[in-house]
Amino acid sequence: MSTPEGPRRVRVTSPRTSAARRPIIPTGTREIDEQTRLGEVYMSSLIQSQLRLALAVIAGAAVVLGGIPLLFALVPATRTFDVFGVPLPWVILGIVVYPVVYVAARIYVRNAERIEAEFTEFVGRK
Repeated sequence: MSTPEGPRRVRVTSPRTSAARRPIIPTGTREIDEQTRLGEVYMSSLIQSQLRLALAVIAGAAVVLGGIPLLFALVPATRTFDVFGVPLPWVILGIVVYPVVYVAARIYVRNAERIEAEFTEFVGRK
């Protein structure tokens, strides 16, 4: 049995003879990737910074929002005051609360991104 011969095989090689270079990985990033003690210190400092930020934003929002019932308790006239025919407590709880939460969220996101950018810059240059 004779098989028909197809096209001849050709070996394709790269004109580059040197080996590919490994990318240069900053020391800090390598420490984190390899989970060394120094990498753990870097990561724990990032987590602590983010935790401090979260607790500060939560505390600030709690003081502002927690002050609403305190306002009603200390100033009895606010309980019966009307704004365009709507009781002031309803206006505060229905309208004023949402901008406070929005501002707290914006502050948190902006500062969390700043912390992460600083951490990335610090780890990248080591």
